[in-house]
Amino acid sequence: MTTLTRRGFLLAASAGLATLALPSFAAPKSLPRLIIKQAGSETISFGYHSAGPEEGRPVVLLHDFAYDIHSYAEVSQILAAQGFRVIVPYLRGHGTTRFIDRSLAHSGEPAALGSDVIALLNVLDTPEAVIGGFGWGARAARAYAALKPSRCVGLVAVDGFTAAPALARSGAARRNAAHQLWQTNSPAWHFDEALFARSAKAFDNPDFAAVIDHAYRYQRGEAAGLPQYEADEQKLAASAAIAKPLITLQGSASGIPPVGEAGADHRRIEGAGHNIPLEAPQAFANAITELVRNGKWRT
Repeated sequence: MTTLTRRGFLLAASAGLATLALPSFAAPKSLPRLIIKQAGSETISFGYHSAGPEEGRPVVLLHDFAYDIHSYAEVSQILAAQGFRVIVPYLRGHGTTRFIDRSLAHSGEPAALGSDVIALLNVLDTPEAVIGGFGWGARAARAYAALKPSRCVGLVAVDGFTAAPALARSGAARRNAAHQLWQTNSPAWHFDEALFARSAKAFDNPDFAAVIDHAYRYQRGEAAGLPQYEADEQKLAASAAIAKPLITLQGSASGIPPVGEAGADHRRIEGAGHNIPLEAPQAFANAITELVRNGKWRT
């Protein structure tokens, strides 16, 4: 199995960053199994969970690679109870999200992830939304906002721009690698093995290795931009700053360094690691709720 590292260290409090004092959050040992629906674009069939009333303000929640939609099991319930329409898709290469066109390049670059969000919302006839994500989910959220700024009401991002490691291809080795990531990313969080096992099922997707491998090579400069995403990549690169309300969250016990972004409302969540939606669901839900309530909606 490939040795896996992800700059695993605890972050000290940074001067000038707002600290959000919250009680300690612990993920329950049992989370509800989220019901999955499928919605297809011309190229990809997306697996996703939805909650809340159809007429509610749309919220899209995006997980990191080597995690899955169950990171949002509690967050989605909290937001749905407030009358929001919550959409939680599997990232490409995870769960039941599948490439319909098998010849389509299995890109793992940011613009591809952001384009997937656009495609899903088009299928669901959703013109705009508040987007939240951690890790790759945060990268996808930023890409969506850069590619379609008029359709992004606000962003909540946790530990964006995390690197993709080279993951083993075999099932058992792949799960061991992901398990190590969970420990490295949240070193102070003693997660329940049943929770990990539930998420690990999402890594059995036949496209998982290809997508992660491409992301790894892309970040190392070993993979050229793929033709179907070149235009989007140019737009994304040109958008150095996203002119949208942005809340960034950082767990005080996260194994991943924060990303400094001009104009962001940065909040430090005491005791949490990388997987803030699962480790501190109320804190994540509060940030989403704030943007939904204060956002400038066109529709």
